[in-house]
Amino acid sequence: MAATAAVVVLLLALGAGGLLLVVVGLFGLVICAAGIWWAVARRGLVRLLGAFVAVAAPIGVLVFYVRSGLWLIALISSLCWVTASACGRAALHRARPPRSQRPVRARRPRRAVLIMNPKAGGGKVTRFDLVKRAERLGARVILLDPSAPVDVGGLAREAVGNGADLLGVAGGDGTQALVAAVAAEHGLPFLVIAAGTRNHFAMDLGLDRADPARCLDALIDGEETRVDLGDVSGRPFVNTVSFGVYADIVQSPEYRDDKTGTALKLMPGLLTRPGARRLDARVDGARLADLQALLISNNPYISPDELSSAGRRPVLDDGELGVIGVRVENAVQAAELALWGSQAPGLAVATARRVEVTAGGPRHLVTVGGEESRLPVAVDGEALWLRTPVVCSVRSRVLRVLLPRERRGALPPAPPVDWRKLLALAFGPAQHTASGESHT
Repeated sequence: MAATAAVVVLLLALGAGGLLLVVVGLFGLVICAAGIWWAVARRGLVRLLGAFVAVAAPIGVLVFYVRSGLWLIALISSLCWVTASACGRAALHRARPPRSQRPVRARRPRRAVLIMNPKAGGGKVTRFDLVKRAERLGARVILLDPSAPVDVGGLAREAVGNGADLLGVAGGDGTQALVAAVAAEHGLPFLVIAAGTRNHFAMDLGLDRADPARCLDALIDGEETRVDLGDVSGRPFVNTVSFGVYADIVQSPEYRDDKTGTALKLMPGLLTRPGARRLDARVDGARLADLQALLISNNPYISPDELSSAGRRPVLDDGELGVIGVRVENAVQAAELALWGSQAPGLAVATARRVEVTAGGPRHLVTVGGEESRLPVAVDGEALWLRTPVVCSVRSRVLRVLLPRERRGALPPAPPVDWRKLLALAFGPAQHTASGESHT
């Protein structure tokens, strides 16, 4: 009803400029997208001009609406669309089928071993006194030395050899993945302590990233669930594997100290330079060619729009990889992406069980130390070089994760609005949700 109302408002306002309102809004969106492209893919004066256009375009649209008297129509129509989106997400969320598995009550571990990185998350281990809290709960803590390289996987295997019945990590997602692989290999439960900078894995498990000490509650009152573990050429990952532009940026030594500045500095050459690296991928047999960037995730994100610091994966146990490929080479294609979203020709979105990635030709490969050709890859944010072809796969439900029974972030995210599903829900036969309620 809200979506219909948004359209009706525009139709009733045709004589007062309803059509002009839509045309100007779309034009502003296209110009804004083009400006963002110039700001990212160019340097110097063109970059400054692009940034100015990206900011000025939406402001100009708003000024036009106000001066032409169309602001009220725009406001009412926008509110209707916002209401439609909110109601649609709520309806689809309530109609989502029940999860295939639910957490089960877990036994209290007797020989828990927790590996903690004191530098993770800007010092969260010290700030939240995680070592003492864990030891009071009976866990043995291995504190990493940030000044020396360490084999985290080796430490985990040594702990298993000494009788550990649970492995856990307070650190970033890259460290989490290495220890998680050892836990999965030996069939042990794994405890995630959200002490890293972002900890997407912890967020998707419903853990409280603002207070990592709450994760330790699982040691005395926990429940267990099984999740998937990604694999990229023999190396585990819990979140994402990135190829192309982002992976090249992560390889830069300056990236850790100045992420935004390094990205702006390198982007033009990576996107528009003749001979810039391109990727080919085979996704369960289907071919994606000449990509600038490719992201493989351990279970798919809700939508490509969700690939931000707040992006969520609704489930972690579907046994599938999420695949997002990007090819945008000019301002026109950037505008298409802004208008059509996941339907744009420059964006490929899929799910798969196996993805094989190669470079787009011999000139795009790099030979390291006289060995065979390799590609730069960012695995859970860590920079690596891997031999081609790079194969990504998923190991279904191999990881036993121990979770606290009370989790602040345990609510699953609402799905994106799918109008075909909404129409089926609104006008189809009555269906029953997991709670037993019906809707028509």
